[in-house]
Amino acid sequence: MKTIFTLIFGACLAGLFSCQQKKEGNFRSVPVDEFAALIANPDVQRLDVRTVAEYSEGHIPGSVNVNVLDDSFAAVADSVLQKGQPVALYCRSGKRSKKAASILSQKGYEVYELNTGFQGWQAAGKETEK
Repeated sequence: MKTIFTLIFGACLAGLFSCQQKKEGNFRSVPVDEFAALIANPDVQRLDVRTVAEYSEGHIPGSVNVNVLDDSFAAVADSVLQKGQPVALYCRSGKRSKKAASILSQKGYEVYELNTGFQGWQAAGKETEK
């Protein structure tokens, strides 16, 4: 009985220590005013990670659209972005953009994410285009 307990206890410990947390990437979530200051720099790439339909209803001027929910997000993003330049990205409310920021930062991009999303941008009265 003691041997069985030792084996079970050992297996539990091994399972506990073999699990690794998923790395979420290294990016900064920033408020609207800081995001606006960042994208004032022409070297900062602007990325809208919402759907095409959402993007067509309105977006931050100069942004390109790559839907983070598409399976090909990482590959498409790699084809339109330059790793040597920072990326400022956003979604509708800030949830999908954190996913996109995590993916891109793990791939080596310097990423800034608009923490309140496009809704926060609009609420602050910032410029948009269709």
